[in-house]
Amino acid sequence: MFRKITFLLVLLFTAFLGHAQNAQLSPLSKISLLTVGTGEDLAAKFGHSAIRLQDPTLGIDEVYGYGTYDFEDPNFYLNFTRGKLSYTISRIPFKYFEYSYQQEKRWVKEQELNVNLEQRNSIVTFLEHNLLPENKKYKYDFLFDNCATRIPTVFEKTFGDSFKFDYNYLEEQMTFRELIRLKLNPNSWSNFGIDLALGSVIDREASPYEHLFLPIYVYEQMKHTTLNGKPIVKKETVILDIPEQEDRSPLFLTPLFWLSIILVLVCYITYTDYKNLRRNKWLDFGLFAVTGLAGVLILFLWFATDHLATKANFNSLWAFAPNIIIAFIVIKKQLPSWMITYIIFLTILLGITCMIWMFKIQVFSILLIIVLLALAIRYVYLIYYFKSKQLGKK
Repeated sequence: MFRKITFLLVLLFTAFLGHAQNAQLSPLSKISLLTVGTGEDLAAKFGHSAIRLQDPTLGIDEVYGYGTYDFEDPNFYLNFTRGKLSYTISRIPFKYFEYSYQQEKRWVKEQELNVNLEQRNSIVTFLEHNLLPENKKYKYDFLFDNCATRIPTVFEKTFGDSFKFDYNYLEEQMTFRELIRLKLNPNSWSNFGIDLALGSVIDREASPYEHLFLPIYVYEQMKHTTLNGKPIVKKETVILDIPEQEDRSPLFLTPLFWLSIILVLVCYITYTDYKNLRRNKWLDFGLFAVTGLAGVLILFLWFATDHLATKANFNSLWAFAPNIIIAFIVIKKQLPSWMITYIIFLTILLGITCMIWMFKIQVFSILLIIVLLALAIRYVYLIYYFKSKQLGKK
């Protein structure tokens, strides 16, 4: 992926040198919106939006897009994790744009815009101004400032109040989480990870305008948008007619499979512990360590990053960060007397998690039921075990 983007940046630089920035477009020029279907990688699951400029008189056929990573950004990976990564606008020849998505087997649809020559020149002037070194970078945000949301902004800033959306085409408004899930397989690590990392802030209903963080909604919205009272889309064309591939991973690679195995192991080991009134300390170490590490990650994304979507994440209740410390205590044979109180507290947190889910304060992955069940079974047994040991001592 890195080599591919680097290659595109080289092409961008070449195109930049050959582009006549100050040239006025000819009457034969066209401006269109390009929408790209989903791909295999998580970053490609939600599609892509870009603007195409064609002018056969000037020999121009180029694509402007706001989805380029800036690999020159210092501390690239750290900034990516902390939500401080800069993205840039780029411009590449259309033939390379088309070839790239043909290789990735993703459909591409084009909507030619009903704009006159003066308006086309205004759009290009705006885009070229964005391409200047001092303007090209922007702080990416998955929900509120990405390659799709930037497209309507181009037209809004270029045309002002004469550019108007009609939101009546929306049959229903969804939450951000529901919108994200449209393109994800519920039984996938991508979906499970997103539901784990993103907080309750994405469980509010998105406004019609906020739906435009997904390229497919930009595509649909443009069909219901006017410029000076006239439909802005003049003609639609399918450039690459490629069916979207369904995300069908083998069962043994899915989270449902592995979480179910963990649940079975927890049930079996807990049952044998119950029959013999003993405690498998390695199982307890594993459960506390994993939930503790998950909790630390959730708190890091919540408090130590600029990602807006990771705030107020109540996964931190069942994935309780202090468990990472407790993991090294439960591995010992003799445990402190307060351990039973701590586990009762964890059990209460599981109940609170279920209540939060029930009242849709935060909607969790459906697969979390397996995790909560495994933890509840083990916690309840540990309470029983410690109480039995205390009674035995008396």
